[in-house]
Amino acid sequence: MAKLPPEKNMSISTEEATDSVPPQIFRLVVEQSALAISITDEKSNILYANPAFGRTTGYSKLEILGQNQSLLSYRVTPKLVYETMWAQIKRQRPWNGLLVNKRKDGSRYLAELTISPVVNEEGNTTHYLGMHRDVTEVHRLERQVQNQKTLIESVVDAAQVAIVLLDENERVLLDNQEYKKLIGDLGKEPATGLLALIRAQMDNAFEQAQSKHHNIAAREVCVEFPNRTARWFSCAISWFEEQDVGADAFYEPLRRHYLLLTIQDISELKRQQEALRINSLRALLSEQERIQGLRETLAGAVYQLEGPLNMLAAVTNMLERRREPGSELPAATALEEALQKSREALETLRACIPDQAKETMQSVNLNEILSDVLKLSTASLLGAGIVVEWQPQADTETVPDSEIVLGHPAQLSNVFKQLIANAVEAINEQRGSRRELHIACFTRPDCMEVFIEDSGSGISDELRFKVFQPFFTTKGAAQQHLGLGLAMAQDVVARHGGTIDIDPDFRHGCRVRVQLPRVAGGKHV
Repeated sequence: MAKLPPEKNMSISTEEATDSVPPQIFRLVVEQSALAISITDEKSNILYANPAFGRTTGYSKLEILGQNQSLLSYRVTPKLVYETMWAQIKRQRPWNGLLVNKRKDGSRYLAELTISPVVNEEGNTTHYLGMHRDVTEVHRLERQVQNQKTLIESVVDAAQVAIVLLDENERVLLDNQEYKKLIGDLGKEPATGLLALIRAQMDNAFEQAQSKHHNIAAREVCVEFPNRTARWFSCAISWFEEQDVGADAFYEPLRRHYLLLTIQDISELKRQQEALRINSLRALLSEQERIQGLRETLAGAVYQLEGPLNMLAAVTNMLERRREPGSELPAATALEEALQKSREALETLRACIPDQAKETMQSVNLNEILSDVLKLSTASLLGAGIVVEWQPQADTETVPDSEIVLGHPAQLSNVFKQLIANAVEAINEQRGSRRELHIACFTRPDCMEVFIEDSGSGISDELRFKVFQPFFTTKGAAQQHLGLGLAMAQDVVARHGGTIDIDPDFRHGCRVRVQLPRVAGGKHV
């Protein structure tokens, strides 16, 4: 086997390697290069141009040789560019830049040009080597991308919704002006907090949508503030991927995933919807209260009239027994006719009693009922200067459905509305320094318990039960009270299987307690 020569003999210097390539190879390389190459003298007169130079400029070799390189120049290239170029190459340094050149047919193109001075052994510049290529299409594509980017950014910034782009780690990459406004309102990076709220709403559905890149339609989320009004936002999420533009990903594409979050402030819309809902509820309760009042009034009137009629019937029967056989008593006959007519009138009156408003029995959240009633009573509470302390049922997250009862929402709303109205009147009558209303909701083992406490004069022990009787009132006839409010409330509560009473141990006003059976698994406890 032949031995390899010593390693030191294998090393070849750069000069030796260059000399080992025949000169004609250099000429063939230049002739066949796809890059436009030209050689000029020190005054920029063209001495040589390869075929690619002719294809780029449109000039044949015979037409271009001897011509000055400035033949290709076009007036739109700033003079400063040429001055900078000449200052650079005269210092025997290469220059690279962009020039707008003109072809033989007058068309223009953008040339990426590199000029290198050729220096002889004495250190003098004898020639210039020019290499350039047409980059017009590359420039057009770059500008097109830049224009589209600018257009998209302008549209996004002009959008009336907040838009933010986040990477896989939910770090903000791009945002618009509306999102920047949200930062001022909600604090640093609102997107993080809103995404957390959406995750809490959707639970596992969010992760499934993210893994499958399924868009999430508008989700309404509420952002609570300690001492400010809550804000509502409608959020939509889109996922998309982008291919890596790095060299490493040319043959093995790498993808990056992004999250696009759009945020629309719907707080005003929510306020309008809430106002519309409260007004509709107010109208519904007023109508039901009117019908219930009419029912109670007519029923009370029937009840009051039945007593005298019963006495009249007893008198008639007594006269009938005293009448001798075969004889006639004109008074007894007249009484019988009057009794008959009265009973017909009473039945007519009873028929005028409107039917009870039909309402579907459903699960009712007492916290929501009481909150709505307080909103309905806001005007009267503010007008009376009453301080309200509202204590809703706590720990509703750890005790599911803890404040749920089965009932008729409108009827229960009317009960609590009536109780709060009574409390406001009692406080106004007291005219004391304490003008307070305390409302609390508690969960008991078998029921929900609601307390309504006022700082009025209270109700004496002897009247604790009498105030629930129809047509009894402590307000006086001058105030035009029929005394049906508490009677109606007791009737509704009783029909819900609950109780209502006045706490005898409460001595700082009046405390009304309402107990309603609690729902557990869709059934009463």
